Amino acid sequence: METESEPYVRLATLRQLHQLMARMNTARSLADTLQTVADGLVEGLGWELAAVNLVRPEKNDLVVAAMAGNTAAEALLTGRSGSRESWDRRLTMGESWGSLRFIPHTEAWMLNEDDVPTWLTGGPLPRFEDEWHPDDRLFAPMYAPRTLDRKVEPELIGVISVDRPRNGRRPGAWGREALETYAFHASIAIANARLRSNMQRALVRLEREQQALRASEESFRQAFEYAPSGMAIADMGGGDQHGRILRTNDALCRLLGRPATMLCKQSFEALVHPEDASTLHRTSAEGGRAELRLARRDGSYVWVSLRNSVVADTADGPRFLLTHVEDIEERKRRELALAHRASHDSLTGLPNSAELRARLSARLCDRPYAADTADSRLAGVVESLDAAYGDEPAELGLYEPGAYDTGVYHDMAVEPFREGGYEPDPFEGPGHSRARVPGDGYDGFDGCDGFGGIVREPRHVHTVAPREARDDGGKGLAVLFCDLDGFKGINDRFGHNAGDAVLIEVARRLSEAVRDGDTVARLGGDEFVVLADGLGRSDAEDLAARLRSRIVQPIAVEGRDVRVGASFGIGWAHCGMTAEEVLKSADERMYVQKRSRPKTHRRAG
Repeated sequence: METESEPYVRLATLRQLHQLMARMNTARSLADTLQTVADGLVEGLGWELAAVNLVRPEKNDLVVAAMAGNTAAEALLTGRSGSRESWDRRLTMGESWGSLRFIPHTEAWMLNEDDVPTWLTGGPLPRFEDEWHPDDRLFAPMYAPRTLDRKVEPELIGVISVDRPRNGRRPGAWGREALETYAFHASIAIANARLRSNMQRALVRLEREQQALRASEESFRQAFEYAPSGMAIADMGGGDQHGRILRTNDALCRLLGRPATMLCKQSFEALVHPEDASTLHRTSAEGGRAELRLARRDGSYVWVSLRNSVVADTADGPRFLLTHVEDIEERKRRELALAHRASHDSLTGLPNSAELRARLSARLCDRPYAADTADSRLAGVVESLDAAYGDEPAELGLYEPGAYDTGVYHDMAVEPFREGGYEPDPFEGPGHSRARVPGDGYDGFDGCDGFGGIVREPRHVHTVAPREARDDGGKGLAVLFCDLDGFKGINDRFGHNAGDAVLIEVARRLSEAVRDGDTVARLGGDEFVVLADGLGRSDAEDLAARLRSRIVQPIAVEGRDVRVGASFGIGWAHCGMTAEEVLKSADERMYVQKRSRPKTHRRAG
C-alpha cells in the first residue's frame, strides 16, 4: 500500500477499515465475529497469515479461536492454547509500536521454548533492512474496559498475531496505525459478541429453567390434585391469616365431606376434635406428624394422620405449610378394638382386672397423706412430709379434710376450682383428673406446643379417705367389692350358659345404677368392683344398698326367673396404698359382710 501516493493510501485504507468494521459488527455469533476479524486481516490489511487468540479467564490461558491465510496452519493450530504467563512475556518483549508489540528475529529465538502454538513460515532471508524476516513476530493486544473498585481499567480479552505482509516489508507508520485501529475495533466487536453470546446462553438457560419449573409445577399440581390421600396448603405468613387453608385437593374434600370453598375459609384448628387440639398444637410444622380426629360436614369425626412440611416460594419469600392427610379410620378402629379387648372383659364388656388396677393406680401415689387428729390443722404434718421428700413446703394452712371433696393437691400454692375443678379423662377412666386453675390457661399438660402455647403436665391430686370417727362431710374414693351369692348353684343347676347370662345382666344393672364417671369392673368369676369417687361413708353405704337391691331382682334366663344375692365390702383408697392393698381391704370387708348375713339371704334360684 505504501508504494502508492500517501493520500490515496490513507483513503483506501480507511475505506477498507470501514468495510471490515461493518462486517465485524454484523456477525451473528462470537465464532463468526472472531473468524471475520481473522479474515479481515488477510483480505483487507494485506497479511498472509493472521490468528485471533482469545483469553479464557477460567483456564488462565489464550486459545487460538480463529485463523486465516493458511488452511494447514488453521487445521493445526485452531483450538490449541498457550498459557497466560507465556503471552504476558511476549507482550513485554521486543519493540513497542504504540499498542503493538514487535519482536524482531534477533530476539525471536527466546520464544522457541514457550507453550504458545506457533506456525513457522519459510522464505528467503531479507536483503534490505526494512524487509520482513521469517522469524519476525508482530502482536496486537485487544483490551476491553473493566470496572474494578469503582475504577475503569483495561482488561486483556485477546491478542491478534500477524505474519508475512504481502509486500514483504515491515509495516510503516500508516500500516501500524491501521493495525492498531483494527485491533481496537475488533476488541469492541469481540466484547459485544461475547456479551451477546453470554446473553443468549443466559436466555437459553433461563428458558430451560422456566421449562423445568413449569414441568415441576405441573408435576406438583398433578401430584397434589390427584393424590389418593388428602393434601392441603396453609398460610404461614403470620397475622390474622396464619394457619388458614389456602388450597386443598379433591381427596381431602371427599374425606371431610366439605367443598374446597368451605375448607379454604378455615384452618385445621377449627376442624380438629376438641380433645385433640393439644396434639395438633404440639405437632411441629417442620416435618411434624400427628394422629388426631377431624370434623366432617355431617358432624362426625374421622381419624387421620397429619404430616407437615414447609415450602417456601423463594429463598426469602413467603412460607407455606404443606400438610398430607391420610385416612386411618379403619386402622384406628382396629387399634381401639384391640385395646378395648385387652382392657375389658370379653363376656360383660366391663373393664377387666388389669384395667381396674390401672385406673386405681392412676389415683394413688407412693407419698402417704396423714389424717389430722382432733381439730388440729394439717400444715405441720404435711410440711414435715415435704421436708422428708425434699420438696418445698406446700401451702396447706387453709386445708381441712373434705374441703376439696376428693383429696389434696401436691402443689396447693395455686388454689383449685371448688366446683368443676376435676375434669375426668375419658381414656383414663374415673379418678384420673386434671385440675384447672382460674386464668392460667391450663389444659392438663406441661411443655410448649408447636404454636408457642404453654401446655402443663397433669397435677396429681392426693386421694384421702374420709375419717372413720364421724361422717363430717369428708369425701373420698370408695371401692365397693361385690361378690354374688348363690351364683354357683345357678351354674350347677342350669349350666354355664345360664351363668353367663346372669353375669351379663348383673353387669348391665350395675352399670346403669352408678353415675357417669364411676367404674364398674369385673375381676373374674362372679366378683365385681365399683370405683365411685367423691363419696362420704354414708353415701357409699347407700350406694351398696341400692346396687344390692338392683341385683336381687329376678333375672329371666332361658324362660325362667332366677335370683342371685350380693355381698358388698366397702374399702377406701388413699395415697400411700397400692391398688392391691385397696382391693384386698375391700375384699376382706366383703367377706366380713357375707359371713354376717344369714344363709337364707344368700340363696339364689
